[in-house]
Amino acid sequence: MKVKKLFTPAEANKTLPLVKRIVRDILERGKEMRALVEGEHRSVEQDSRIHELEGEVQELMGELEEVGCYYKDWGFEMGLVDFPAQVDGEIVFLCWRSDEDQVTWYHGIEAGYRGRKRIPVALLKS
Repeated sequence: MKVKKLFTPAEANKTLPLVKRIVRDILERGKEMRALVEGEHRSVEQDSRIHELEGEVQELMGELEEVGCYYKDWGFEMGLVDFPAQVDGEIVFLCWRSDEDQVTWYHGIEAGYRGRKRIPVALLKS
């Protein structure tokens, strides 16, 4: 993964209005796509719609990458987004979930969502 920039928590939070809109669109399309894929008897029109939705989701994920962050919820349930950052001299991901008001969590590159920790208060103020 090529990192375009490192975010401070404040910078990540400033992007949230745009990120929230993009993630909402990804979740809507992803859920529709999942419902079509899981259907027992698909028609040619439904297969065509799946491919259309897949393209739209890829485009929306590209928009997030333009901002400098990455979509991480392939089940289209939580709307997870990671923002590359540095905490205590270590490259990490600030981690935001679509039902959260602000970016207040982070995790190590390899730790993933289950390894989330609160961002140190001192970093939230900067």
